[in-house]
Amino acid sequence: MNFDEEIDRIGTHSSKWDTMQPLYGVPVADGIPMWVADMDFRPPPAVQRAVERMAAHGVYGYFGDDTAYLSAIRWWMATRHGWEVAADAIFTTHGLVNGTGLCVQAFTAPGDAVCLMTPVYHAFARVIRAAGRKVRELPLDMAGGRQVLDLARWDAAMTGAERVLILCSPHNPGGRVWTPDELRAVAAFAARHDLVLMSDEIHHDLVFPGHRHTPMPVAAPGSLPRLVMMTATTKTFNIAGAHLGNIIIPDEALRARFAAVHAAMGISPNAFGMHMATAAYSPGGAEWVDALMAYLDGTRALFDAGVNAIPGVRSMPLEGTYLAWVDFAGTGMSRDEFTARVEKTARICANHGHTFGTGGETFLRFNLATPRATVARAVSRLQDAFADLQ
Repeated sequence: MNFDEEIDRIGTHSSKWDTMQPLYGVPVADGIPMWVADMDFRPPPAVQRAVERMAAHGVYGYFGDDTAYLSAIRWWMATRHGWEVAADAIFTTHGLVNGTGLCVQAFTAPGDAVCLMTPVYHAFARVIRAAGRKVRELPLDMAGGRQVLDLARWDAAMTGAERVLILCSPHNPGGRVWTPDELRAVAAFAARHDLVLMSDEIHHDLVFPGHRHTPMPVAAPGSLPRLVMMTATTKTFNIAGAHLGNIIIPDEALRARFAAVHAAMGISPNAFGMHMATAAYSPGGAEWVDALMAYLDGTRALFDAGVNAIPGVRSMPLEGTYLAWVDFAGTGMSRDEFTARVEKTARICANHGHTFGTGGETFLRFNLATPRATVARAVSRLQDAFADLQ
């Protein structure tokens, strides 16, 4: 496992690398892409071997017999997260954005509202609105430089049109790893307002030392009758191109509602993704993730120290994910000005904070899952771009 290896991804149909110039104007030749949430690292060796075995066999038929695949998921959740999952509760979707869309269809009707704890992953709002539903923003508060729940404000914002609450755990952006007490408070909020609780836990393996992720069904077992879990191998093991995700539904009644939509869409998994996921959820995959998080912890420290040295700029301390959430409010600059300095002067492509909803207006999100030398270059460029503030 060599996370310092610099792998040329230009010209490989990489969304992260090959589209930053047409979309953001950041030149491919010397730009640094820190936006799309995939990693510039090779996956675990077990995953690579699984793909190579398929290629060597040379016949790419329909996938059948998911026994080993389901067993791998169940083993991982029990071993890594203390969560016992029933095999018949597991559905496979084409990634979790697709899974979100299916859930919106299954658990809401046109005109209903879906609650989002903003700022939050931008694809949620896009899918909700595309389905003819409304977004009900529940803004997170800030306390001690970290995101916190604002339950009283949320209670006051409810109108009765809401049917679903999407929780991001760990939170994206910002990387908050919610405590068991906070998770129970979210579950109680969902119960008070009779909401289906969708818990997106795609980053649950990407947690830094000193923090521990707790799955919602472990923290709040009373939430099971309204709970829909969302997990995936793709973020953990850098196999996003497999477009594979899991919707896990403990309650049989909710499960039946989702199953009907899943079947109506004619969804079936791709064979490459199934083999990759089965190989990833293994002892070798666990070893790889542990090494990854140790490496990212060092990268996080380097990035935070360098960025926080710029007057008026602050990187929120990450507890989980590899997506740094950086606030430029203290510079006194407009959004257009600090964004231009990052994109035009530093030649770095980062996600615009306002696309994550209320609370993200003065932020940019930076992907740190790249060789540390690349992050060091990015920090140096940012310091130069804001040198007049020193």
